[in-house]
Amino acid sequence: MPVPGPGYSITVRVEAPASVTAAGDLTAAVGRVGGVLTAFDVVESHSDSIVVDISANALSENHANDITQTLDSLPGVKVRKVSDRTFLIHLGGKIEVTPKVALRNRDDLSRAYTPGVARVCQAIAANPEDARRLTIKRNTVAVLTDGSAVLGLGNIGPAAALPVMEGKAALFKKFADVDAWPVCLDTQDTEEIIMIAKALAPVYAGINLEDIAAPRCFEIEKRLREQLDIPVFHDDQHGTAIVVVAALRNALRVVGKSIEDCKIVISGVGAAGSAIIRLLLHKNPGDIVAADIDGIVHSARGNLDDNLAWIASHTNKEQVSGTLHEALNGADVFIGVSAPNLFGAEQVATMNKDAVVFALANPDPEIDPMDAQKHAAVVATGRSDFPNQINNVLAFPGVFRGLLDANAHNIDDSMLLAAADAIADVVDNGKLNASFIVPSVFDSAVAPAVAEAVRKAVLAER
Repeated sequence: MPVPGPGYSITVRVEAPASVTAAGDLTAAVGRVGGVLTAFDVVESHSDSIVVDISANALSENHANDITQTLDSLPGVKVRKVSDRTFLIHLGGKIEVTPKVALRNRDDLSRAYTPGVARVCQAIAANPEDARRLTIKRNTVAVLTDGSAVLGLGNIGPAAALPVMEGKAALFKKFADVDAWPVCLDTQDTEEIIMIAKALAPVYAGINLEDIAAPRCFEIEKRLREQLDIPVFHDDQHGTAIVVVAALRNALRVVGKSIEDCKIVISGVGAAGSAIIRLLLHKNPGDIVAADIDGIVHSARGNLDDNLAWIASHTNKEQVSGTLHEALNGADVFIGVSAPNLFGAEQVATMNKDAVVFALANPDPEIDPMDAQKHAAVVATGRSDFPNQINNVLAFPGVFRGLLDANAHNIDDSMLLAAADAIADVVDNGKLNASFIVPSVFDSAVAPAVAEAVRKAVLAER
């Protein structure tokens, strides 16, 4: 199922004989070991040799090494250098601070800094709310993590989490012109994280919690929402939930079903799964049956933490027990935010006709999408190499743009639902089909639509 992609892209600089077959030999060698050639550039040419940069996508680091070794083994060919293109774009980081005002002379300096800046400081001291008008606070979000649940890598710590938080900040700027900054904390103590976030809050108009492990993330978000006057949004929870709800609305339009009549099975009840359940409940589904590594969640099951106890009391109307495979029998929708390769086509065959399967574990989903398509009418994944990618970038830039534009002091489910509807509405009836239930992350209409929907939802509650 996996195909070579840009995440493992390399550029190999090779010296080769200047023969009529040189280019063909080099490109054929890349293809022979399963690499995908993306560029072939001659950088030097001599009477007896050429120097070529060969760019190719690979499956993994080991596969990239195989490509390199294959090229180096060709007669007369010498590999001079190998560059990992992913690492190259991270050299020195991916974001920077750029002044918005010119500092050309003493007059400029006197207004932007001392002595003129003291007047602005005094104005804010007299009216603290002016910080939103007169400083970066009005457009700045903290991307805050403790590094405890980074992507699918687990608890790798704050320094290793920094490239992800930088990337998040770059996406905020690219898609919604929000100035976001990584805040990677060297602590995984709940009370310390809350204390530090509160102490940092004066600089920011919002906090985007990121890659904090459950169940600690629930407590941190809850307490910060109660104690701060700025919106606190946990993207792993609510960003995922927004896009899933949007995609499901359109998927059910494709198959002609009403959510009120659907049995929805959810695999994974951590941060993402719990938030999906909570947001879906506003849509009055026929039933939700949640499952984790210990099977179906129900009230009689032992060792339920607060989160699982809440889920047990709000889902599974018949309080059935059993395995995920048993839960899929007679289901209309499967949503997975859990682990790879949990079931196959034979389990999808037990679902109702025109089933919807969202297998979102990344990079390897709960079921091979090709197997799911044998029986399901609509299939979505978290991957970029299959149709219907469920990607949080459809949500969080526009959500925060709307919150900042409305000068929001909090965030609630009405705003999340407004964002989900806005995303779904971008895919109108003329575009909607089984392979296109959510817009592209590069669709320029998405972030403004989400921002406007969220802004209106904030204002409606005032």
